[in-house]
Amino acid sequence: MKTFVSLVSLILLITACNTPEKRAESMGADSSKSKMESSDDEMNYPYTLDKPYKNWQPGDKKNTVIVLNMLKAWETKNAAECASYFGDSVDLYVDYFHKMIPHDSIPKMLEHSWEDFANVNLKMDDWESVISGDKKDEWVTVWYKQTWTDKKGKMDSLAVVNDAKIVNGKIVVFDEKVRHFPAPKK
Repeated sequence: MKTFVSLVSLILLITACNTPEKRAESMGADSSKSKMESSDDEMNYPYTLDKPYKNWQPGDKKNTVIVLNMLKAWETKNAAECASYFGDSVDLYVDYFHKMIPHDSIPKMLEHSWEDFANVNLKMDDWESVISGDKKDEWVTVWYKQTWTDKKGKMDSLAVVNDAKIVNGKIVVFDEKVRHFPAPKK
């Protein structure tokens, strides 16, 4: 009889630990996930896309390291290392400039980009690596503040956002957007 009472007590204890609230919580999490996944189908967006939405998901953090290493090499004026992170060619978009640059021209272009700077400093705000749902497109976006002193001693800064498309571990598109900070009031 003692064995029977012990067995019944054990069953009651196990049942009590798995309360309906806990089951409801886990079921609620699953049902909210389903709602989130299906919510895009039900959305009435005020704009349309030329190409369907790519269902972006978190990407490989190694791609972020590639972009950050490239930027650090640029900041420290290391043209050879900076160029090593780019593919055979790079589709380059920067303020008022767009051109497809072959890899062998990248070091010279980088050296030219430093001509007016005595020093440069990048302070990262955030970064994100994403991959499309079909795994065909991988991008890294970085947000940072760039400050510098030019060769005449004048200091300035920009808020910068870079988008870099990564293919086989190399940057093949580099798209930079900048926001100029207003001049200080005198």
